[in-house]
Amino acid sequence: MKLSKAGLAIAAALSLASATIQARAEPLRNIVLVHGAWVDASGWKPVYEILVKEGFNVAMVQEPETSFADDVAAAKRVLDMQDGPTLLVGHSYGGSIITEAGIHSNVAGLVYVAAHAPDVGEDESALGKKTPSVLAKTPGAIKVTPDGYTYLNPSEFPKLFAPDLPHDQAVFASRSQVFAEASVFSTPLTAAAWKTKPSWGIVAGDDQIINPDLERWYYARANSETIEIPGASHSVYESHAREVAEVITKAARSFKD
Repeated sequence: MKLSKAGLAIAAALSLASATIQARAEPLRNIVLVHGAWVDASGWKPVYEILVKEGFNVAMVQEPETSFADDVAAAKRVLDMQDGPTLLVGHSYGGSIITEAGIHSNVAGLVYVAAHAPDVGEDESALGKKTPSVLAKTPGAIKVTPDGYTYLNPSEFPKLFAPDLPHDQAVFASRSQVFAEASVFSTPLTAAAWKTKPSWGIVAGDDQIINPDLERWYYARANSETIEIPGASHSVYESHAREVAEVITKAARSFKD
């Protein structure tokens, strides 16, 4: 039996609706991890290994840290490669990146790990000055190269960024820093994905790079489901990888339909 044009259109619509329902029924399996300033994606390895064992498809973004626009583009490049709904996770400055890049159509939700979460027109530098951290109160801790790239004084790095990591590991991180162009911290955002997508937040209770009170404020404003890890440093994603991975796993598995 031949279908009329109207019948064909209805059949096509029903087929599309069926496919949409089926896609929504599939659990979220893609996770993209975004690192912060002065470090690279290798710090995510402990979390990555846990998530992979849980069955997730995990990718990491390597940001050039040459400009905020470049870092957002790097994140979007990885998001383009995902084959379905994706949970986007950011640490520290990476929180600003996921806030901007999170409007990508593949992103279903956001997880902030000791991270910034500015609104449109805001930047993390200005917000940090309103709620200063131990880092902000430590003279000479942030160094600037003649061509405008920032890094943490290697002698200060272990006690400010990673006091709860093994000392040798913290020293290695201090000597393998990715220098961040100064403007990445003061570029105003043009999008705020947390306004339209569900989010989760992890407060590092002893964070000296971002004031924990600022983290709490960010997550309260975004209506994020929030947990706090007492005593955790800014390197919480390495020092408390199990707890961080549990939050990410819970968030990912909340997308069931």
